[in-house]
Amino acid sequence: MIAFADIIQSMNLRGSVETALPSLHTQRSFAGVAIDSRLVQTGDLFVALPGEQVDGHQFVGDALRRGAFGVIVRRDWAAEHLQTLDQSVAVIADSDSLSLLPPDQPIVFAVADPLLTLQQLSTIHRQRMSAEVIGITGSVGKTSTKEVAAAVLRQGFKTLYSGKSYNNEIGVPLTLLRLEPEHEIAVIEMGTYGPGEIRLLCELARPRYAIVTNVGVSHLERMKTPDTVAIAKREIVESLPADGVAILNIDDHRVRDMINHTQARPFLYGLNPEADLWADAIESRGLSGIAFTVHYGSESRRLETPLLGKHAVYIALPSIAMGLLKGLSWDQIAAGLCDVAAQSRIVVVPGPHGATILDDTYNASPASCRAALDLLAQVPGRRTAVFGDMAELGPIEESGHREVGHAAAEVVDRLVVVGDKARWIGEAAQEGPRVPEVFFLRSNAEAADLLRPLLSAEDVVLVKGARVAQTEEIVNALRVGERVR
Repeated sequence: MIAFADIIQSMNLRGSVETALPSLHTQRSFAGVAIDSRLVQTGDLFVALPGEQVDGHQFVGDALRRGAFGVIVRRDWAAEHLQTLDQSVAVIADSDSLSLLPPDQPIVFAVADPLLTLQQLSTIHRQRMSAEVIGITGSVGKTSTKEVAAAVLRQGFKTLYSGKSYNNEIGVPLTLLRLEPEHEIAVIEMGTYGPGEIRLLCELARPRYAIVTNVGVSHLERMKTPDTVAIAKREIVESLPADGVAILNIDDHRVRDMINHTQARPFLYGLNPEADLWADAIESRGLSGIAFTVHYGSESRRLETPLLGKHAVYIALPSIAMGLLKGLSWDQIAAGLCDVAAQSRIVVVPGPHGATILDDTYNASPASCRAALDLLAQVPGRRTAVFGDMAELGPIEESGHREVGHAAAEVVDRLVVVGDKARWIGEAAQEGPRVPEVFFLRSNAEAADLLRPLLSAEDVVLVKGARVAQTEEIVNALRVGERVR
């Protein structure tokens, strides 16, 4: 529930509101917050934000018709458009408006900047909640780590975690506004396109724990070098309090160096026995997941998880670390790791003529493509990889694609590349001693049409690409029935 008084406080109204405060606290609360009018439910607060394609102000009327009790809009928009609404509303634009507030009418909160107000509201709301926040960042694997960490922690705690990829200046406030008094832990994913962004998210969320998975080559189009990425990512550990814990991947030297940039206690994980928590004897069980032995102090445990690929141990380890730090038992941690709701983003989908499709179309970077190929190499059958373009690689745009091509040539029997940039993948695959069958295509539809008659029960097909490549279209075109798991 979102308190009416918290919204007023977030507006930073000029003038005195003290005299109105008693009545503010008796005003109705809002059930939730939405930025998409189609998701509004009765009693919600709708925040009109500008988007890449449309402006949320265009849907204020729709939000009110769907039952929103309040909307946050730009002040200049309110001055020009309120008269066009097809229902009566009350308007709060300054402190004087509070004394004129009529009962039982939807409220329009008119502000200079709805996004800034949303962020301030989330900060106020979060300060009233007692939940400990865990922030997670990294170039690869942060979303999966968020899912698995939450699965482990909810074995012993009432846990909230960010949905979808709510990891930016809009998504993090929306997640924080879902906090309720009963929540004990909140697991928040934090992304960045440049320095300063994670620091802002930490100011909103105030994490006590931070997990950094790795520093890779994502977003080099904007940040140019991995060192710049590291500077942006380490803001999460710089923001931790002295009694916090920084959970860091010892096997990534840029992450390990973050020990020197935090006042919090470091907790190292990885495959290095010098770490606080480390793993060995990693066994891939193909599409059934992995097993591994984890070591913590004098204790060793054999654990398993349905996460796919040996690289998934780097998703499991920080999640185990959080469970240990919060006092969960090994049985609780093991149960969390096996939670089917926390599976990796690679989804197994039935394909034509009994083929198996590995849907890894969420996003793509050279590192995540290599990890997906490593998994494909562990699955018996005739292996096909379908790659769309990767994005935001900046100065390594060509070399990053060629790196994937060289790796693919070692694994696949058939390679399908779709798009101008993905062409480099196919070209590189033809340069080595082991050359798979390579197809260069222009569209996702062509890829699906090519593959459909070629596949049989012995085929395993990996499909991967950046979001802009929309390679999920290929999976949807090849899908037969429902996902396997």
